[in-house]
Amino acid sequence: MMKERKAWALNGFWAIPLLLAWSFLAVYVTVQASVTAGVLMLIAAILLLSGIIVVQPNQARVVVFFGRYMGSVRESGIWLTVPLSTHKKVSLRVRNFNSKTLKVNDVEGNPVEIAAVIVFKVIDSAKAVFDVDNYEEFVEIQSETALRHVATKYPYDCFDEKGYSLRSNAEEVADELGRELQTRLAVAGVEVMEARLTHLAYATEIASAMLQRQQASAILAARQKIVEGAVGMAQMAISKLEGENVVQLDEERKVAMINNLLVAIVSDRSAQPVINTGSLY
Repeated sequence: MMKERKAWALNGFWAIPLLLAWSFLAVYVTVQASVTAGVLMLIAAILLLSGIIVVQPNQARVVVFFGRYMGSVRESGIWLTVPLSTHKKVSLRVRNFNSKTLKVNDVEGNPVEIAAVIVFKVIDSAKAVFDVDNYEEFVEIQSETALRHVATKYPYDCFDEKGYSLRSNAEEVADELGRELQTRLAVAGVEVMEARLTHLAYATEIASAMLQRQQASAILAARQKIVEGAVGMAQMAISKLEGENVVQLDEERKVAMINNLLVAIVSDRSAQPVINTGSLY
């Protein structure tokens, strides 16, 4: 694998005036002294001028001399580098990649639609140019592959609050997606700065059925919480009445009181009280 290194480069603001002076000297030598020497000096000046490059901010130039990697120039400005070399531009700017909406099966086999946005930048220009054919295409393909892989490891949703789900744990899922992407894209010299889910939904063919299932599960989970609270309130009421000697109840009256409290608390409608004006027994 290639690794980025700094290429030899001379500040162009010094190199260009020197080369121009050398060219004028070559013309002078051609006219006043030796044509051969003057021509050779002009050829040398032209060859050196072929190494002039301009580097924009947040850009790198990969210098290749007859198939050999000579290094990269990252500093912005005008530079004189190895003559007769080729210079490939590599952007070091931060970029976004919005994945397509993918249809995958979650861990329970339910088809879901999912998409993500990946924020990345190139940190090693040599790897980006030489270790993969096209690093931008490589980022796209590997991002979608990683997104599919992560989506198949979790259910879309879970109401038992055990384990992660795609809907309820978006931050954790995004972190895992970012780590997996970094592992996949390191070979291309790319750093993943952020990965976030931008779309998550059940596939159209099962959306209606899964919505009913979600509603039923939510109602069941809510009822369980209500029953747990109602039992606790009934226990607390009886314990408090007996503890403060407000009234002494036998087992039958305790059962009746618990029944009334549970009906009043658990019912999804307001309870209509019946007032007993006679004897308790």
